[in-house]
Amino acid sequence: MDYDNKPDGYYDNIRHEMIQFLPSDPNKILDVGCGNGAFAEALKGITNAEVWGIEYMEDQAKIALGKLDKVFSGPCENFLDELPDNYFDAIYFNDVLEHLVDPYMVLDKIKNKLTNNGVVISSIPNVRHHKTFLKTLFRKDWKYLDHGVMDRTHLRFFTGKSIRAMYEDLGYTVLLHKGLNKSKSIRPFLYNIPLLFTHMDIRNLQYATVASFKN
Repeated sequence: MDYDNKPDGYYDNIRHEMIQFLPSDPNKILDVGCGNGAFAEALKGITNAEVWGIEYMEDQAKIALGKLDKVFSGPCENFLDELPDNYFDAIYFNDVLEHLVDPYMVLDKIKNKLTNNGVVISSIPNVRHHKTFLKTLFRKDWKYLDHGVMDRTHLRFFTGKSIRAMYEDLGYTVLLHKGLNKSKSIRPFLYNIPLLFTHMDIRNLQYATVASFKN
């Protein structure tokens, strides 16, 4: 997969809107797909927690290593068994699961790494976003791009409904599930008039999900 030609800021993006989902007073946090550690470093500064990262790109992982307590470099699937059980109060997947061959397997394994009150927090693009949806429905087009919902490095595509189902099918309890970065365009409202506003999920660019797992 071509992760080298990403736009500026791709690996040092601090997802400020995802910080709000962090549980109170976490002691240990894992950021899967941590890039150069910018977001995880922000979490560390806010909480003073022990923060680990996993990053696919070696050059970015080396930068993150200077910011975080521990960083693994390579595919996250390679390190799942090395992570300690019952250890993390929060595990982040910010726009990561859609890049994996088998995100279901990863979520299934990672749940055993959570403390009793720990949570998995994810951001996942919504393939039903109105811009993608209309290109597919009316233009009969499915065109990959360098970034966004149709990022050419995405291997899986999700809707809000399928994200919730993925977690619940794996035995998680979904504590929060909400649309992120809603479109400010009037078009989703216009498209929804004949549908009696039953498809307003097309406004959501992504979904944030917070889920727990009890053994």
